[in-house]
Amino acid sequence: MRKDLYDRILKEIPDYKTFLTMDEMNESSRALAEEYPDVVSISEIGKSRDGESMLCLKIGNGSHTGLMFGCPHPNEPIGTMMLEYFTRKLAEDKEFRKELDYTWYIVKVWDIDAFKMNSGWIKGPYTLYNYSRNFFRPAGYKQVDWTFPIDYKELHFHDSLPETEAMMKLIDEIKPEFIYSLHNAGFGGAYWYVTKDIPEVYDDFYKAADAQDVPVHLGEPEAPYCVPFAPAVYQGLGIRQDYDYMEKYTDADMSTAVICGTCSADYASEKYGSFTLLTELPYFFDKRIKNREESGRTRRSVILEKCDWNDETNKAMAEIISESEKYLGDDNPFLMAIRAFSSDDLVEAERKGAETDPEYERMATVAEAFDSIEISKFYKLLSFGMLIRAHEYELARMPEGEDREERERVLRAGCEKADKMHRELADKLEKDIDYEVIDIRRLIGVQLGCGLIVADYLKRA
Repeated sequence: MRKDLYDRILKEIPDYKTFLTMDEMNESSRALAEEYPDVVSISEIGKSRDGESMLCLKIGNGSHTGLMFGCPHPNEPIGTMMLEYFTRKLAEDKEFRKELDYTWYIVKVWDIDAFKMNSGWIKGPYTLYNYSRNFFRPAGYKQVDWTFPIDYKELHFHDSLPETEAMMKLIDEIKPEFIYSLHNAGFGGAYWYVTKDIPEVYDDFYKAADAQDVPVHLGEPEAPYCVPFAPAVYQGLGIRQDYDYMEKYTDADMSTAVICGTCSADYASEKYGSFTLLTELPYFFDKRIKNREESGRTRRSVILEKCDWNDETNKAMAEIISESEKYLGDDNPFLMAIRAFSSDDLVEAERKGAETDPEYERMATVAEAFDSIEISKFYKLLSFGMLIRAHEYELARMPEGEDREERERVLRAGCEKADKMHRELADKLEKDIDYEVIDIRRLIGVQLGCGLIVADYLKRA
C-alpha cells in the first residue's frame, strides 16, 4: 500500500474519548448506507439470542474479499471503534477503496447481548476498578467465537450459538481471503496472532505499535501453549491446542474437560484457506511490560507463585459461592463465567507445565515476572467483579415466595463479601501498578495499521 495513503488514513483517525453503544453504532451504520447507497449496503445476517438484529455492512467491490468483526468477546470494543472509522473512510474515500481492492463485509459487534452487559464501563471512567466492577465475558461454551463445530479426539461439539451460526453462514457465503478478528486484551501491550508464519510483516507490526507509542507485550503469552513466530507474534489458536495441553498436563476426563467448540479462524482456515489476523491491544499498560532485563527469578518460580495465588483466590471465591449456591441459578451467566475461568484443571495444567518443562528454568525477564505476578491479579479482579454481579443478578430477579427474606439475606451477604474482596484487590493494584490508560485513537491506529499491512500482503502474495 502506498505509504502516503497509509500515513494519511492513520493521521485522520478522530480523537475518540469514549466507546460507542450498540444503538449508536447501529444508527451510524444505517446512516452510512443511506449517505453512500452506491458504495455501502446493509443487511441483517441473523438475530442474537435476545432477538437483536446482527447488521453487516458490505462496502466496495474489489477483487479480494475481507471480513472484519468487532466484539468476538463482548468486553473488547477497541475494534468497534476501528470499524466505526474504517467504514466511513472506505465509504467516502474512493482512492482508499481502489488502493485496497477488497470487497469488505463488516460486523461492528458480533456478541451483541453480552456487549450490552458491559455498558457500565463503556463510557468510562477507565480505571481498573470501574472496568472490573462492570466487566462481563461469558464462559467459553457461551462465547460466539468459541462455538464453531468440531470433532477432535473425544471432543464433539455441534451446539453452535445463533450468533455463531449467522457468522458461519456468512463465512460460507463469501469465503473470505482475509479475516480480521478484532480482539483486545485488558492489560499489557500489543501482540498478534496469525494463521501462518509471515515474517515479512512483523517489523511493520512493531513499527505500527511504535508509531502510536503503544508498547509491544514482552511478558508471558496468554496461554502456555502459544507457539511464537517472533517476539509478541504467535500462531493462531484453535481449540485443539487447548485440548492437547489439558490432555498432556492433567488427569482430567477429556470427554468433559473441554466443553466448547473451536473458533472462526480455525473454521475458515480449514474450509476455505482463510487467513486470520488478531491484533491484541490493552486499555492499560505499565512500562514494566516492555522491560527485557532479568528479574532475578526463574520463570518457574514466578509461574508457581501465580498458581499458588490463583489456588487461594479460587478457594475464596468458591467459599462465597457455596454459601449462596442455593440461590444462584445454573443459568446465571456470571456464575457460569466464574466457574469456567476459575477451573482447577487450568491451574493444575499450568502448574505441571511449569514444574516439568525445562524452558521454565531460565531467568524470567522483568516483563515476564510482572505479567505473572501483577497482571494475573488484574485478570482475577475481573472474576471478583463478576462474582458481585452474580449475586446482583439474582437479587434483581428474586421471585415472590416464603423464602424471599432468607434469599435476600444470603445473596446480600455474598454480594458484600465479594465486594470486599474486589475492593481490597483493586486498591492494592492501584498502588502496585503504575499504569497509563491508552488513548482510543492510538489503539485504533495500531489495529487499523496492522490490518492494512496484512490485507496488502495477502493481496500481493
